[in-house]
Amino acid sequence: MSSSLYPLLFEPVYKDYMWGGDWIARRFGRLAPEPVCAESWEITDRPEGTSVIENGPLSGRSLRWLMEHHSLDLLGYEPARNIFPLLVKILDATKRLSLQVHPDDHSAALHGGEAKSEMWYILDANPGACVFAGLAAGMDESGFRAALDSGNEEAAVLRLDVHAGDVVNVPGGRVHAIEEGCLILEVQQNSNTTYRVSDWGRVDPEGNPREMHLEQALRVMDWSDHAANLSVAEPLSADGENRQWALLTTPYFSVERFELEQAQSLDTSQRRFRILFNIKGKLVLAYENGELALPPGRSVLIPASCESLRLIPDDDVVEIVSIRA
Repeated sequence: MSSSLYPLLFEPVYKDYMWGGDWIARRFGRLAPEPVCAESWEITDRPEGTSVIENGPLSGRSLRWLMEHHSLDLLGYEPARNIFPLLVKILDATKRLSLQVHPDDHSAALHGGEAKSEMWYILDANPGACVFAGLAAGMDESGFRAALDSGNEEAAVLRLDVHAGDVVNVPGGRVHAIEEGCLILEVQQNSNTTYRVSDWGRVDPEGNPREMHLEQALRVMDWSDHAANLSVAEPLSADGENRQWALLTTPYFSVERFELEQAQSLDTSQRRFRILFNIKGKLVLAYENGELALPPGRSVLIPASCESLRLIPDDDVVEIVSIRA
C-alpha cells in the first residue's frame, strides 16, 4: 500500500423524509435512528451530510477531511473541484416519491444548480412495484403541463415495472419518480439539486404541500426522452465459480455486479477508487495490512492507493455491487 489509507467504512447518514419507512433497518439489521427512515447516505461529501470514518486509525475523520488532505491517494487523480465525485444512498420508498427532474451538465451550466445523473439498483421490490422514468410517447411541454393541471401525471411519463436486480438509468434531464414498494441502491453525481413537478397531492402533517419547482424543471427537462427502459446487464468473463456483470456505464460512474462463490483478487491496476456494496452474504475484504468484514447492507470505500485486495466469501454465495468513477 503506497499510503496510509486503507478500505474505509463510514457511519451512515440517515434522512427521515415523509415517504420512508423501516425497510432499511429490517432488511439489513440496522438500528433505526428514526421511526421513518427514507434514505441512508452511505458515502457522502455534502454540506447536508458528510460521511465519518468508523474503522481503523482514521476513525472519526470525515470524507471531507480526506478530500482536503489525501485527495490524490483517495481518488487516484486530482479532481477539478475538491469534492468527492459521487453520492451513494439506500432509498426506502415505503410511499411514492415526488415526480421530479435534475439538470444535466449542459442545463446546469445554462440555468444553475448542480448537475445530477443517477442510477437505481433495485435491491427489493414488492409485487407490482414500478418506477416512472422518461416521457410518454409524443409528450411535449404543453401536454405535460395539461397532465399536471388535470392531476393525471402518470399519463405523462413512462411506467417501468421493476423487480430485485433490475437497473434503471436516470440521466440528468429525465423526469422520474419511484413508486411505493421499492428498496433501492442509488449511485449519483455529487449533487442535491432536485426540481419537483408534482407530489401527487400530498401534504405534510400540518397540511402544507411541499415546494414545487415547475418552471425550473421545465427548463432542464429533456423533451426528446421518450424511450426509457430498464438497463440490460452485460455478462463479463467468469473467474472460476464467480460471475460478473456490467450493469451500467455512464460518463460519471460505472457499476458492476459480482456473484462470489470463491475468493477472487480485485483488479486495482486502474489506480482509481472503488466502492463496494454488499447485497447478500458475508464477505471478508483482505488487504495488505489486514482484513475487513463487510456484512450485507454495508458499503466500503477502497482508496486508489490500495494495491492488494482480495474478496473472500464467507457464505455460500455473496452478491456485491461495485462502483467506480
